Amino acid sequence: MAERHDVASIEKAVMSKDCGGVPPNRIHRTDRAVEDEAWIKAFLHRAAYASIATCFEGQPFIVSRTFVYDETAHAIYIHGAKGGRFAANVRMNPRVCLSISKMGRLLPAKRALEFSTEYAGVTVFGQARLIQDPTEAEQALQRLLEKYFPHLRPGRHYRPITPSELEQTAVFRIDIELWSGKQKRAARDFPGAFFYDDDMEALLEGDGS
Repeated sequence: MAERHDVASIEKAVMSKDCGGVPPNRIHRTDRAVEDEAWIKAFLHRAAYASIATCFEGQPFIVSRTFVYDETAHAIYIHGAKGGRFAANVRMNPRVCLSISKMGRLLPAKRALEFSTEYAGVTVFGQARLIQDPTEAEQALQRLLEKYFPHLRPGRHYRPITPSELEQTAVFRIDIELWSGKQKRAARDFPGAFFYDDDMEALLEGDGS
């Protein structure tokens, strides 16, 4: 009988490997790793939001936030509540991990094991801190506004950030230490490829049926 390697046995072999000495940004599937830093930077500039993981006393937490990437500072800025869970967690443990991804087409196959999907993503490792300098905090918030509302101008379309508003807002800077990029793309004419329709618009409008 031919030797058989099923998915469970492969996963068990992979998980049994000692990952203690492996850098956290190492991609297991090297054929899908993106080494081009220009691609990674462009992805961070364009992505809509990031999922950010923190850890408090062994308990992981994850939040999704809008963000802006400052290429010159090699840092990511986000904002939130001064008294929220994220702020409390990074005070105790500043190490964070960000996941930014985009799903492409679903890829059907002749065998269940070979069904797949296109994707692209960047993972960032770094340390977060609350910005104390009001000038840096205001500049970060303005960059966020310019990223998501590029057609609107302060002083013309909306009132600029005020000192009292700045005082109420927590702005965090995540200094990037490591990152990695990963992508899977199929041929344009891949048989049966299609985009997943999550119909989130209906859910957000209140129609959950």
